[in-house]
Amino acid sequence: MSAHENMEHAEHAEHAAHGGNKKIALLISVLALFLAFSETLGKSAQTTAITLNVTSNDLWAFFQAKTIRMTVVTTAAEQLQVVSDTTDNPAAKATMAKSIETWKKNAARYNDEPETNEGRKQLAARAKDAEHKRDEALARYHNYEFASAVFQIGIVLASATIITGMVVLSWLSVGLGAAGLAFMAFGLWAPHAMDFLTHSAH
Repeated sequence: MSAHENMEHAEHAEHAAHGGNKKIALLISVLALFLAFSETLGKSAQTTAITLNVTSNDLWAFFQAKTIRMTVVTTAAEQLQVVSDTTDNPAAKATMAKSIETWKKNAARYNDEPETNEGRKQLAARAKDAEHKRDEALARYHNYEFASAVFQIGIVLASATIITGMVVLSWLSVGLGAAGLAFMAFGLWAPHAMDFLTHSAH
């Protein structure tokens, strides 16, 4: 939420207080506070999602590089094995056998290296974990965005109560505030809850 928007909300609340609508002023102030929280949480979730997306892309790129290396050394070992099988020279066979063994060990290490956590298996698992966390952060972000939109509408309706004198608008504003809190709760504790409800409807 920008400084300009903060000033606007404060002015609405001040105007309501001066007009004798202290309850409306309090309502606007509370909704503005919740709006600030949802905006802050939304920005944090968005930043986290972007960071994790970059992380997963880097890990998959590393995974591809390891795959290429493993393919190269595996192919080289297989080709050298063919040459070794057609060679009668014992010394040459021994030298080639050492090279083949080394390349096979390298290929196995590229595929699975728990010591460094940088084998293909480990990289794939880390990339998938980063993708899962990214999706969680995005789901949180969307819930916070919904919450912010609802709080903003609530503030507008509460402000309109001052001008129109229609009490129903203030009750609608309170209801929207409750809905905004629900979206914030989903964002904090059950980011995919709304996805579940959407799928159930279908």
